[in-house]
Amino acid sequence: METIKHIFKIGLGPSSSHTMGPVKAAHTFLLLAPGAERYEVTLYGSLAATGRGHLTDVALATAFENRQWKIIWKPEIFLPQHPNGIEFVAYGNDGTPILKKQYFSVGGGDISETGMRFDDRRIYTYSTMNDILNYIGNRKLWEYVAECEGPDIWDYLSEVWQQMQLSIRNGLEHESTLPGALQLPRKASTMFSCVHGLNSSLQRRYTTAVYAFAAAEENASGQTIVTAPTCGSCGVLPAALYTYYEFYEKNDKKILHALATAGLIANLIKYNASISGAEVGCQGEVGAACAMAAGAFCQLMGGSSYQVEYAAEMGLEHHLGLTCDPVCGLVQVPCIERNAFASIRAIDAAIFALISDGKHLISFDRVVRVMKATGHDLPPLYKETSMGGLAL
Repeated sequence: METIKHIFKIGLGPSSSHTMGPVKAAHTFLLLAPGAERYEVTLYGSLAATGRGHLTDVALATAFENRQWKIIWKPEIFLPQHPNGIEFVAYGNDGTPILKKQYFSVGGGDISETGMRFDDRRIYTYSTMNDILNYIGNRKLWEYVAECEGPDIWDYLSEVWQQMQLSIRNGLEHESTLPGALQLPRKASTMFSCVHGLNSSLQRRYTTAVYAFAAAEENASGQTIVTAPTCGSCGVLPAALYTYYEFYEKNDKKILHALATAGLIANLIKYNASISGAEVGCQGEVGAACAMAAGAFCQLMGGSSYQVEYAAEMGLEHHLGLTCDPVCGLVQVPCIERNAFASIRAIDAAIFALISDGKHLISFDRVVRVMKATGHDLPPLYKETSMGGLAL
C-alpha cells in the first residue's frame, strides 16, 4: 500500500473523481504535448453523466488556460477499464492528431492509464487489517503508520487537520445558496444556532451532524476541503474529530494519531476494494468515511486496536449496498445529509465497540471484500450516473 498522503488531499471540491482526477490527467497529458495547435477532451461513462453537475468542465478549463480546446460528452459509452474514462487528443497545425491518450479517474483524485490502481510507492509491508493486528501486537495502529511513513507524516497530517477545522468553521459562517440547478440554501449556519437549544446530550450528538453539513456544503460550493477519502465524503471524519476536540479534549497530538489510524483504514479499503463512487457506489465513499471516523473516534476514546477494527468494520458494514445517485449530478442531494448521518453513525459504532470486548463474527477485511463484490454487482445506473435511484 502507498502513503496515506494519497488519502488526505487538500484541494477544491466538489468531486475528487470529477475535478481533481481530470485536472491531474490534463496536466499529465499537456506535459507530453505542450505545444499542440488545439486539444480535444472526451469524457466517458459516469465521468460524462455527472460531469456538468460536478464541474468537470470548469475544472478542466483551469488546466487548459488560454489554449484552444473543446470537450465532448459521451455518457452512454462506458470504457471497459473503468466507468470514469477520459481521452485527450492533441492536434498539430495541419489538423492531424499528434498524440492520443486515455486516462481513468479511479477515485480520491488518483488517475490510472489502465483503470487499475497501482501503488505509487509501496511503503506498507502488510495490506490486510488482520496481518497488521498480528504484527503490531499491543501497539496502536497509528504506531504502524508512523513506522512505515516516517516522521514527516506528522507535519503533513497537521496541515490536513488545520484545513479540516477551517472547512468546518467556514461552513458554519457561510450563508448563501449552493451552486447548481437545485438552488439549495446552505443549512449549517442556521442548524448550528438551532442545535444549541437542545439538551446537552442531544446538542453534542447533533452538533456532530452540523459539523459534517458545514464541511460538505463547503465542498458542494467548490471550496477548499480535504478528501477523506473523497470530496463527496469529506464531512464525516472532520465532524467526528472536531466533536472530540470541542466536547472532550483539545489535544492536537491525539487528533493527529487518530488521523493516521483513519488514513490506514481508508488505505486498506482503497487497496483491497475501492473508494470510487463510480466503481462501487456510495458505500465506497461515505461507507469508507464512516469506517475511518468510527475507528478514529474509538481510538480517541481509549479503544484498543481490536476495538478500533470492530468500530471500522461496523462503519463500513452498515453502509453496504449504498448507491451513488446524486440528483442533477450535484454533490448535494443526498450527499450532504449522508455525510451528516454517517458522522453520527461513526460515533455510535465507536461507542458500541468500546462497550464490547472487540470480538465479532465478521472481520473488517471480510467486509471490505464484500463491499467490493457488492459494488461490482450494482447496476451502473446506481453508480454516479444520475440515471437511477433518487436522481430520478
